Amino acid sequence: MTLKEWEDKLHEEGFNRTYVWQDGPGAFYPDHTHENTTAHVILEGEMAVTSEGKFRIYKVGARCDVPARTVHSARMGAEGCRYLIGEK
Repeated sequence: MTLKEWEDKLHEEGFNRTYVWQDGPGAFYPDHTHENTTAHVILEGEMAVTSEGKFRIYKVGARCDVPARTVHSARMGAEGCRYLIGEK
């Protein structure tokens, strides 16, 4: 799907705010939470996420949803990562 199609889909699902974010190679976010449910759609690169005891690598075209107040961490791949974020 295109960026516009992803944005439209997220808005239809109730994600009021969407924006594109980019992190450099190996960027790391230690355990943290968000007040709102978030969706992350990988546009370039990859992101490794640990959430609720599970580790998964998300690559281009993949979507990672994180429920509100769920503890999780993320590390970007060797090429960095550019991704669309949706917030409910």
